[in-house]
Amino acid sequence: MTIEAAFHIQRGDFSLAVELQIPRRGVSALFGPSGCGKTTLLRAIAGLERDPQGYLRVGEELWQDRQRFRPAHRRPLGYVFQEPSLFGHLDVRRNIEYGFKRLPVNGRRVALDRIVDLLGIAHLLERQPHQLSGGEQQRVAIARALAVSPSMLLLDEPLAALDMASKQEILPYLESLHRELEIPVLYVSHSRDEVARLADWLVLLEAGRVLAAGEVGELFTRLDLALAQRPDAESVIEATVAGRDEAFALSLLDFPGGRFRVAGSRLPPGSRIRLQILARDVSLTLERQSKTSILNIFPAIVDALSDAGKAQTTVRLLVGGLPLLSRITRKSAVDLDLKPGRRIYAQIKSVALLS
Repeated sequence: MTIEAAFHIQRGDFSLAVELQIPRRGVSALFGPSGCGKTTLLRAIAGLERDPQGYLRVGEELWQDRQRFRPAHRRPLGYVFQEPSLFGHLDVRRNIEYGFKRLPVNGRRVALDRIVDLLGIAHLLERQPHQLSGGEQQRVAIARALAVSPSMLLLDEPLAALDMASKQEILPYLESLHRELEIPVLYVSHSRDEVARLADWLVLLEAGRVLAAGEVGELFTRLDLALAQRPDAESVIEATVAGRDEAFALSLLDFPGGRFRVAGSRLPPGSRIRLQILARDVSLTLERQSKTSILNIFPAIVDALSDAGKAQTTVRLLVGGLPLLSRITRKSAVDLDLKPGRRIYAQIKSVALLS
């Protein structure tokens, strides 16, 4: 099931003209630079921006077209803004219960206790908003949005107003919501790191238009998009924790292309983990090397190449069918005679665990 949307909105010199389909599952990120239309699109989906010609279908439900318009207060949504906007005269418990108590009993699909537990705010319930840190206030705002049992959760740059420490505090809770709840999330951000860590589906916006849409791992590695041409271009790969090499304190992470060996903390067997691999940390060789300090070496197929300036080439590889970027010198690409279809080995010097 999908969310289908089409909006054409003119606001002064800015126009939003989008038509898109978004999966009705997981986290879909609306991503792009400031002023590209991310928040305007989110507000249109919420019914806060009126487009008489707009169209929005959520699964089997038609929320608006040229003949009908379901107003914002009748759309089963949870909306979290950049600022928490909690009710200052109510404690945390009553902030969360505000919308919950107005729901009919048969409409309460998410238990408050579960929300409180997922967001780690049980110890905050008796406090007033002014007694909370920025990260705690935002977690309470998300809990309040979830308490109305929404069909969709809209997050408008929820980390933008937080300092780095608060962002690192709240990200694990957003990941737990992703894993534990089946509520689809639309997440507005201009932070590539947040998108890489949280999103399943990515909508790239530029100047009010959809530049591209697709799975995060695919769009991060498309050579025709700017994401793959940046100096810090990266690939995102999902793996499953297979076990641990206790002798060397390495986690064993399986993915379709083989097994990663990664140093770090102990991870629960069977859990899903997301890996970040910078293109500059992937070197290429025609033969598998044996006398090397690099632990993660995988057979790969060259899928495409693109020059990144005069001195460098970005190579898109397929490893077990998954895309992986490598950034090497143009001279190396020529010396290795790289071309689409060529079988080589990818040597991954460094891997970061995102979740």
